[in-house]
Amino acid sequence: MLLDSLQTVGFAVCGTFTLVLGLVHFVMPRLLDFDGAIPTDGGPLKPLHLGVVTYQTKRSDIRGIAQIMNHAASYTLVTIGVLDLLASRWLGTRFAPYLLVWIAGWWFLRAVTQRHMGSRPGDWLVAGGFTLLGLFHLAAAVW
Repeated sequence: MLLDSLQTVGFAVCGTFTLVLGLVHFVMPRLLDFDGAIPTDGGPLKPLHLGVVTYQTKRSDIRGIAQIMNHAASYTLVTIGVLDLLASRWLGTRFAPYLLVWIAGWWFLRAVTQRHMGSRPGDWLVAGGFTLLGLFHLAAAVW
């Protein structure tokens, strides 16, 4: 009974946090000044070589890719948040453990890649928090 209550609270906390994080992420390009950080002016970039095809990459391509990846991550975060908030509706299903392991993997990947931001104390704290989110989902997969 206590385990069920902890699980319910855990999914509510994880879901709310993740949904809010996902919504905030949609405006990260503006908040983090992607346009200023990735200027369109400057020297040419190294071309992208894909086998026999070469594509001359422009700075606007890099800015666009950063925004596309940010919005894809935002969409995933919102989806995970909604799934967590609705967990009581799908936890008893056959696919639940697989989905929980996938979500845990996503959080572990996010935690590991925090290192790209740096190694300041805050970066380690963020990586630790994302690791805890992954561990919660992994634990829920085996409950």
